[in-house]
Amino acid sequence: MHLDQRSTTLAIFCKVVDNFGDIGICWRLARQLHGEHGIAVTLWVDDLASFRRIWPSVAIDADTQIVDGVRVVHWRGQDDAFAPADVADIVIEFFGVDIPPGYIAAMAQCEPRPVWINYEGLSAEAWVEGCHTLPSMHPRLKLTKHFFFPGFTPQTGGLLRERNLLAARDRFQADPAARAGFLARLGVTADEQAAPTVSLFCYPQAPLADLFAVWRDGGRPLTCLVPQGVARAQVGDFLGAEPVPGAHATRGSLSVRVIPFLSQEDYDRLLWSCDLNFVRGEDSWVRAQWAGRPFIWHIYPQDENLHHVKLRAFLHKYAANLPGLIDFSLRWNGVEEDAPTDWPALWTSLQAGLPAITERNIEWQTLMLANGDLVSNLLDFARSLR
Repeated sequence: MHLDQRSTTLAIFCKVVDNFGDIGICWRLARQLHGEHGIAVTLWVDDLASFRRIWPSVAIDADTQIVDGVRVVHWRGQDDAFAPADVADIVIEFFGVDIPPGYIAAMAQCEPRPVWINYEGLSAEAWVEGCHTLPSMHPRLKLTKHFFFPGFTPQTGGLLRERNLLAARDRFQADPAARAGFLARLGVTADEQAAPTVSLFCYPQAPLADLFAVWRDGGRPLTCLVPQGVARAQVGDFLGAEPVPGAHATRGSLSVRVIPFLSQEDYDRLLWSCDLNFVRGEDSWVRAQWAGRPFIWHIYPQDENLHHVKLRAFLHKYAANLPGLIDFSLRWNGVEEDAPTDWPALWTSLQAGLPAITERNIEWQTLMLANGDLVSNLLDFARSLR
């Protein structure tokens, strides 16, 4: 089968594990495949409520719906029966989810067989290059699955990036009125906008109370914008109130404001608007890299602290000459906690390094652009299998 993008069908199977990160990546992937490459995409997703929070037009009670040209199916279980006609030309399982057995059986009946891809998590670890595009034979059926790894080198799949993303970012950041209007729509006052502004997206175990104390006592005004539901307990403790959209408090030099949970497009604008972005997981981490602003990554925690290895691998590649960023990132992620953490000193060092981090961002984006965009690389690989 020749994969002509005008007639190619593609299915993505996604189970929401990291609240919004998994569906965020899958939705960006689906939209770009359809919008830029004309592919008929079906997105199977088990959690429509989480999906709706990043894309408000999603109906949470629909079995099947069309959203921005993508067919979205509510994935309710593993027991459905499928025929070969139901199978897409390209089948993507996200992070190794278990595709329904009936769908796999139907894949094995297709002639020719579909391209089957396991879309893996983003990592800077060296072993990723050796595993990218490796085949895996099904133990019983005449099917071959290939692993596809996003990454930071030409030997990987690259990073997700829409065709017009950087141009849209540059237009927005060159227009102070666009920033002011966007933040005002979120309830951010003119005084809050005038101060250095930080966006905060982290997991509940982040040492946020310590950081809030440093910002509160720092002597320079700082505005922190927190999407609803993020670090709920710690934000609520600072506010002294329920952290609902619109809630805010100023204590010492720090103003904290809770903003609504944003659509993907508005979240990009938030990253573009802030002087420093705290991001978590994978989706917002990648968007921060394209935002052109300094960022701190809070990695998804894994058993036996395996995520610390992944964190160090990225910092080694991205921040080798930025010791303030490395030290702050390690402590923010709970690495090297055998000694007390001097948060004021870490914050002072990070602030001093912000100009150098900004310069590194420019260099980093040039390197990432040279790897091509992930969706085009994925389609080129799929075509190579035919």
